[in-house]
Amino acid sequence: MTDLSSVLDRADQNLTASLERLFGLVRIRSISTDPAFKDDCRKAAEWLMAELENIGFEASVRDTSGHPMVVGHHPGARTDAPHVLFYGHYDVQPVDPIELWEDDPFDPKVKDLGNGRKIVTGRGVSDDKGQLLTFVEACRAYKDVHGNLPVRVTVLFEGEEESGSPSLKPFLEAHADELKADYALVCDTGMWDADTPAITASLRGLVGEEVIITAANRDLHSGMYGGAAANPIQILSKILGGLHDETGRVTLEGFYDGVEETPSNIKSSWEALGNSRSDFLGEVGLSELAGEKGRSLLELLWARPTCEINGISGGYEGQGFKTVIASKASAKVSCRLVSGQDPEKIRESFRAYVRSKIPADCSVEFLKHGGSPAIQLAYDSPVLTKAKTALTEEWAKPALVVGVGGSIPIVGDFQKMLGMESLLVGFGLSDDRIHSPNEKYDLKSFHKGIRSWARIIEALAK
Repeated sequence: MTDLSSVLDRADQNLTASLERLFGLVRIRSISTDPAFKDDCRKAAEWLMAELENIGFEASVRDTSGHPMVVGHHPGARTDAPHVLFYGHYDVQPVDPIELWEDDPFDPKVKDLGNGRKIVTGRGVSDDKGQLLTFVEACRAYKDVHGNLPVRVTVLFEGEEESGSPSLKPFLEAHADELKADYALVCDTGMWDADTPAITASLRGLVGEEVIITAANRDLHSGMYGGAAANPIQILSKILGGLHDETGRVTLEGFYDGVEETPSNIKSSWEALGNSRSDFLGEVGLSELAGEKGRSLLELLWARPTCEINGISGGYEGQGFKTVIASKASAKVSCRLVSGQDPEKIRESFRAYVRSKIPADCSVEFLKHGGSPAIQLAYDSPVLTKAKTALTEEWAKPALVVGVGGSIPIVGDFQKMLGMESLLVGFGLSDDRIHSPNEKYDLKSFHKGIRSWARIIEALAK
């Protein structure tokens, strides 16, 4: 087994140079959504290719219909070692409004906040340039000490994550054999707090539906037709009101098929975090949980499926008052799914429910707005267990296994298209201001993130 302490020492010794490399990458204005920065995105891809080559990867920039991908391969020390695919993205969000930045967003700096806390500032330092470089720099430290890596590594760096990843699925399809590994490593998430590392084991899936109900062939005068003509807003309101019962459970047939209870030890660890509903909801002016009765806050956010009404439209919505019975009414509804739920079955169940409530002389139309399954890494997965132990050893506080209420599409793509589970470990903090002016990344997150990945790849090799 390798001498891990020497690798960690080298990561410490390399920190100043690692930070300079981060500065070099952040200075590249790789804003993917703005065509004016097309050349900068390619420059960032070529920069990353060169850095991978410098530490012994066979790396290349791959053209797509949009911004290029960067792919790198390292054989590792053993042909029978585990094979991991590490994913990150080099593109960044636009910097607007520029006048709110304290410094040039592409002129990174280290700032001392006092009490021993230092931060790195600049667009992309947290999302995701600093995060992806923690892994690259961990590999560098390993190579410096041992001349090799303990696992086989494939790297995939994307340049369109912040603009919807239009080229990603075609690229995965075209290069599936090359990119498939034992599991994926993703560093685009965060810590629980500044001292507590976290592994994201679950991501909720999504079903998005828009429903449009049409009654009369034109808007009607409510005095002349009220009480006699079908009112699509009333029909729609009744339908939406029936989506939940008095306990907060979703009433769609088969909605909870495949949904399993979270293990009691995991729920207990969540409850021990002390996240109270008053603290969480108080920030937005609320105080009472509105989901399924008898569930804790974090259970509702991370482990239970939902059905939410996101928008309603119909009739006169301008200033003043107009006595009209609308011809049409529409609503947008999204379901957040957990592991075991089939997005298309949920979609069909929703549509069947709505159709069953439509009067014979009215019609309904549905518009599909995306769908993806939930992701759940088994809580007893050896990969998760090894990573949890490695993180705990680095941070001296037990690593938490958490969930995310939203979705990260790339993780679903890895599972569906490449048959790989993903281990999500990130070192961002809630105050990193990603996508906003004055983005930052704690220097501690960058430094200990490098050390953490060194520990994780060592653990995965065992």
